[in-house]
Amino acid sequence: MSTADTGTVQRLLQRQILPLDTDPDVLPLYLDCEEPNLDEDKYVVGGSRAAKELNNASIRQKTATGRTVRPDQVLSRTAVLVPSGEKVSFGTYFNAFPASYWRRWSVVDAVTLTVTVRGSGATVIVNKSMANGRQQKVDSGVTEAEGPTTLTFQLPLGPFIDGGWYWYDVVAGHGDVTVESAEWTAAVPADRAEHGTVDLAITTMNRPDFCAKLLAQLGTPELLPYLDTVFVMEQGTQLVRDSEFFPGAEAGLDGRLKVLQQGNLGGSGGYARGQLESVRKGTATYAMMMDDDVVCEPEGIIRAVTFGDLAKRPTIVGGHMFSLYAKSRLHSFGEIVQPYRFWWMSPKDGFQDWDFGARNLRSARWLHKRQDVDFNGWFMCMIPRQVLEDIGLSLPLFIKWDDSEYGLRAKAAGVPTVTFPGAAVWHVPWTDKNDALDWQAYFHQRNRFVAALLHSGYPRGGRLLQESFAFDLAHLVSMQYSTVELRIQALEDVLAGPQGLHGMLGTRLGEVNAFRKQFSDAQLHADPDDFPPVRREKPPRKGKDLSDVPGRLSKAITAGLAPIRQLKKPRDLSREFPEVEIRAMDAKWYRIAGFDSAIVSMNDGTSAALYQRDRERYKALVRRTVQLHNRFRRDWDEIAAQYRSALGDITSPDTWEKTFAPWIEGSDVTEGEGR
Repeated sequence: MSTADTGTVQRLLQRQILPLDTDPDVLPLYLDCEEPNLDEDKYVVGGSRAAKELNNASIRQKTATGRTVRPDQVLSRTAVLVPSGEKVSFGTYFNAFPASYWRRWSVVDAVTLTVTVRGSGATVIVNKSMANGRQQKVDSGVTEAEGPTTLTFQLPLGPFIDGGWYWYDVVAGHGDVTVESAEWTAAVPADRAEHGTVDLAITTMNRPDFCAKLLAQLGTPELLPYLDTVFVMEQGTQLVRDSEFFPGAEAGLDGRLKVLQQGNLGGSGGYARGQLESVRKGTATYAMMMDDDVVCEPEGIIRAVTFGDLAKRPTIVGGHMFSLYAKSRLHSFGEIVQPYRFWWMSPKDGFQDWDFGARNLRSARWLHKRQDVDFNGWFMCMIPRQVLEDIGLSLPLFIKWDDSEYGLRAKAAGVPTVTFPGAAVWHVPWTDKNDALDWQAYFHQRNRFVAALLHSGYPRGGRLLQESFAFDLAHLVSMQYSTVELRIQALEDVLAGPQGLHGMLGTRLGEVNAFRKQFSDAQLHADPDDFPPVRREKPPRKGKDLSDVPGRLSKAITAGLAPIRQLKKPRDLSREFPEVEIRAMDAKWYRIAGFDSAIVSMNDGTSAALYQRDRERYKALVRRTVQLHNRFRRDWDEIAAQYRSALGDITSPDTWEKTFAPWIEGSDVTEGEGR
């Protein structure tokens, strides 16, 4: 529908959706039967540390009573039954309208909500929230006919400059009613009437079934018109095409699938290949990075494309990540790079691991303030092709910091990133891993330094060098020598210069893993009986165990004394027998530092390693890390200038094409025509 005198057309922004399956864990993300129970305003709580800690603990408390929509009430992808006398709120993650994001970043200034209800006596109540979470009733309507009735509400976006949502509640009268559909539409400029298309870039390695099932989720009729090409960068030996689920997934994508085999170049190498293919093909509006081990809500991709189409300027649009194992739990509502620490994190006025099944959107005050971000993880992140052409492709970092660096690079070029509510995937939670200790420690360290050299605005990277050295000491007093060796190698590779990044992309992982094998703290054993029995020369002092959490003073004393203690000769018995077993949840540096040997279990619960204190190795590693950090402190500006001058070249499509050359010509591919 168009309006000739204004040059606008009506465009669908968001529609009411319901779960694709009957998993009760996901229902709170779509429908809510609970009443709101808003937490206290932070300015009422005040500045007392004790009061703030108590309030933060209360915010985490479950308010849900267990009232929920039964799975049999979900009649279709868009329709839900509301029994007589009951109320269902659509003020949920997937069905509330994120008004403040549209207000801040798009050309839309007002929306129209249309709700179609079958059955008489139903009341539709439209609500909005302020940035501080307070709820206000906006409008309402009542259905009178037994058949379908469509109620329409005109809603401005003006009041949402700092935050806030729109949503609607439906209350059934004396009989059951069905909410058949709801749509949020807006008048947009006529030149934005047509939706864009997206190339999906999925990097996979030895997850054939997971990846094939994801491809099947993408082949929904509603999503297909938005897909140009689905690129799968196959980097493993267990191929997605060999999955029993692949033929059906390939057929469902109707010629849009293209599988490219290449060496293991990591996430950044895989995504960069997808970005390169998208840029070279030049037919899609966007390229979306997506992990292979996710469950996707296809509607989220449509919403991301729609939001990107209507953004005021070229904008990176990312999605959220929910836990694959507890599907109502949100990892983070948005992420920034803290500039002085130069470390990624959620803003301090938000919460991580938020459970919508325990406390709903309308009860969580912090969720109503618009969250502005620096980057979005590439588990689901859409980049306009124009931006890829203007500022280049991913850095060749293998894994870690490729997505955050790109967000900072885009921000410096005037391209914002928006983590957009209502676009999400379910992913294996990162809390089940400890990638700061294994082979990934090398990439964490190297790539954080590379990103800081490129983008930090503080002299010598702010607190980066101080924090990096402190981390090394913490690993050393914890007998994690392999980790420190890798972190030192990472800094040495940074000093070797940016031009070596492409050359290391396909080889560094193998070298890192081979090097780690010589250290006992990196040798994992699944069977506890592989280790000698635990024995100690002396019992714990005053019978203390590892269950208590020490206070700040105790930690500070340990931090001062532990490095000195490492210079003492280890107890003789500790050379033959571990002194203690430490569970992964308790494996903190201030606990491990008091022992000369320990069996330490891993976060994933599958294995453990033997840690043994080595006085000579400790002294050598301290000496090396001091020298390296002093070198960075002295030469930071020179090194930063070197990386900044090389950025355009090492991220250019031409340079990446040379890296991919062994696999571009004559590679084994499965491909469709693309759209």
